[in-house]
Amino acid sequence: MKNVINGLLLVLCISCQDTNQHMYTNISEHLKSFEPYIGKTFKGEFSNSTPEKPVYDISHWGRALNGNAIRIMHSVNKGEYGGESIVMWDRSEESLISFYFTTAGFYTQAKLHFEDNKLISIEDVTGNQNGVTKVKAIFDFLPDGGFINSSMYLMNDNWVDGHKIHYKEVSDTQVVFK
Repeated sequence: MKNVINGLLLVLCISCQDTNQHMYTNISEHLKSFEPYIGKTFKGEFSNSTPEKPVYDISHWGRALNGNAIRIMHSVNKGEYGGESIVMWDRSEESLISFYFTTAGFYTQAKLHFEDNKLISIEDVTGNQNGVTKVKAIFDFLPDGGFINSSMYLMNDNWVDGHKIHYKEVSDTQVVFK
């Protein structure tokens, strides 16, 4: 009897692993470029971070809406700031689009496209208190599985440098909201 139970547990564990792998890989054909990042968590250090005042971002990429979307959640310094993005294919625009909602109360809508190994988005910003009306974000996907996110902000009709963050995959942390 014990061998039968152990055998059933083994089959159940293998089935769960197959289901989990299927869960992360069963995505829309338009989202296949994101596949290496789905189900993973990344820690990114801001370029202006210092040992005295560290600034880092935790980002988790997940499959959403039955594989028709990617959900990216992130939080800066354990919830000082954070947000959630949904990336999906818009049939009428024939383009990737995203919606980003923040803990600061503003949100963005964007069109995205790939150039070489980079994802580029131009975001229209609604409700930002600092006068930012657009954001240009570039995700440079690296051969080691990490990525660099850099941005520029349109403020008062002038583009200004935003942030630059270098992300590496981690397994010992999670996105935190306060």
